[in-house]
Amino acid sequence: MRIVIIGGEAAGMSAAAKARRLAKEAEIVVYEASEVISFGACGLPYFVGDEFQEPGYMAEFTPEQFAAKGIEVKTGHRVLGLDAAAQTLKVEHNGDTFTDRYDRLMIATGAREVMPPIPGLQQEGVFGLRRMADGLALKAAVQDKANSRALVIGSGFIGLEVVEALVHQGKEVRLIELAERVIPDAFDGEITQHIETELREQGVSLHLGERVEALLGEGRVTGVRTSQGEYEADIVVVCTGVKPNTEFLADTGIERLGNGAIKVDRQGRSSLANVWSAGDCASVWHAVKQQQVYVPLATIANKLGRMVGENLAGAEQEFPGTLGSAALKVLGLEAGRTGLSEQEAKAMGIDYRTVVIKDKCHTNYCPGQSDIHVKLVYEAGSKRLLGGQILGRKGAVHRIDALAVAITMGVTTEQLGMLDFAYAPPFSRTWDVLNVAGNVAK
Repeated sequence: MRIVIIGGEAAGMSAAAKARRLAKEAEIVVYEASEVISFGACGLPYFVGDEFQEPGYMAEFTPEQFAAKGIEVKTGHRVLGLDAAAQTLKVEHNGDTFTDRYDRLMIATGAREVMPPIPGLQQEGVFGLRRMADGLALKAAVQDKANSRALVIGSGFIGLEVVEALVHQGKEVRLIELAERVIPDAFDGEITQHIETELREQGVSLHLGERVEALLGEGRVTGVRTSQGEYEADIVVVCTGVKPNTEFLADTGIERLGNGAIKVDRQGRSSLANVWSAGDCASVWHAVKQQQVYVPLATIANKLGRMVGENLAGAEQEFPGTLGSAALKVLGLEAGRTGLSEQEAKAMGIDYRTVVIKDKCHTNYCPGQSDIHVKLVYEAGSKRLLGGQILGRKGAVHRIDALAVAITMGVTTEQLGMLDFAYAPPFSRTWDVLNVAGNVAK
């Protein structure tokens, strides 16, 4: 059996490793368009912020390490198309093309940054942040003391992490967001208002509800023009989302979501025979929504990659579903979310209720006490938890994991109010903030 995997990052290499362990006689080949495999792009903002200096830390394995396990990894090889009927691939390497065949295929081509159609975007001093080369280039620009003014377009997870990195590097930072609040797709307003306050208190110039119309400069960026004015900048970082790398599948008939992500079932199978997919190029089953969604997170890519690796080897494992659990650090704040936000519950037409509370992270006689904010979303009738969001200072974000387990197990707000959480004065209060939130819910 010949297993071919397109894409050598989280999902693809997880699948290759798992398939190798289970299908010991199979040929396994991985095609990766770049020269780097097993790359963890999540580390890029922290690399730019100089929290670590060695970029190799973000590439966990090398092709040679996989070769020693019997997995052939071909970097610098881009798959241009596939013939599903013939089960063949068209591959390009150094300007030459050739055809390869497969018995079972996994597509794990990931996603790339969305570059909006803004005039002046191709100038020197304008950066995306998705690949190793992006991180190296941006870090070099940030370390140049002549570049004192930095502007970030987009306030999603990456955008806010980049803002933090730039603040830590002593830059004058401006953040422009088209929506009326930061990170609008992941968190509700009761949480994002505190993030906005933190940004402003740390000296970030925050522009909400403002559209970037053009980047200024003649070959090198000097600023931006928006719907409300012009601002000078030495560095512009564009963080306006990602798009699945699936254009090469346009004429295959493979079923895709509206954004181009490959639609797969809970086993990772696509609509084409003997073709699986996982990672940022594919859909994933949502445990609460009970439907396929697009959630490009590293945790999902690793889990689905491992599962698809089993299925490539002959298993029929099913993914139980994602909750979209995610965490974020913004300067002195931590935030976490899981399950449905209120805006998602409303869009689904669910009869829901919410509760929002503020409490303390631990007892008042231990140093470092601070506020912690919790929002719960739950069904009106059954009081079953549907989603939750948490914000606070150091250590607060880990409580989101308890909510993820609770949602997975179908816990109600009443049960949450009486859950037996660990207590010691430096860590919590006798009634943890999650107990309090559950008991306040009506």
